[in-house]
Amino acid sequence: MNCASIVRKEIYGYLISAVFYGTAVFFILFASVWLFYFQRFFAMNTANLHAFFAAFPLAFILVVPAITMRSWAEERKTGTVELLLTMPFSEWDLVLGKFLAAFAAVAVMIAATVPVPLTLIPLGHFDGGVILGEYLGALFLGASAVSLALFLSCCSKNQSVAFLGSAVVLLGAILVSQFIMGLNLPEWLGGMLNFFSLAFHFETFSRGIIDTRDLAFFLLTTVLFLFLTTRVLIYRKWG
Repeated sequence: MNCASIVRKEIYGYLISAVFYGTAVFFILFASVWLFYFQRFFAMNTANLHAFFAAFPLAFILVVPAITMRSWAEERKTGTVELLLTMPFSEWDLVLGKFLAAFAAVAVMIAATVPVPLTLIPLGHFDGGVILGEYLGALFLGASAVSLALFLSCCSKNQSVAFLGSAVVLLGAILVSQFIMGLNLPEWLGGMLNFFSLAFHFETFSRGIIDTRDLAFFLLTTVLFLFLTTRVLIYRKWG
């Protein structure tokens, strides 16, 4: 793949970045504190980790922008994006390379939480299939959130704007289903708004159900924002 060198470059950038390690620690601690302190897992006396995985979309609101904010915004700030566009890479090579590296970083953070369920499983009769489904849903949710944040980073002039813009948009995209619960909206309007909620489509995975409609939503939104990012690059290249 032509994007392999881009992937290696980006992953190396994450490995030498304190932001990546700090973000990973925050993600693991946030999910753990959410489960044991805020949700009082041991007091619930239930053998499921729904409360644990419910923290993932909330954590992504800050984690994903922190990972992606430098991907394009820093290239644009330093002027290296023009250099990348003159190299023998297509726009799709550049976009996929940065996406795969950022998604790999998020996937590593998700994988780093595995010791939590492994520690709790011996304490009760947990459904392993449900836990696997929840992790699968977290990966698809992460892919969709990363592609959205990368698009916003490509549209931003610096890291701060990219971070704040991505955090605000992800806040709305993830929590819109929670916002409308307290509103007396018509059923058709509530259903339409729920359709655009990332957390709403993650809910079925969190119950261990792999719904092809939710799977298609995450895949289509991921491809859509990657496509839009290539359009922005083409505009800058020829504009």
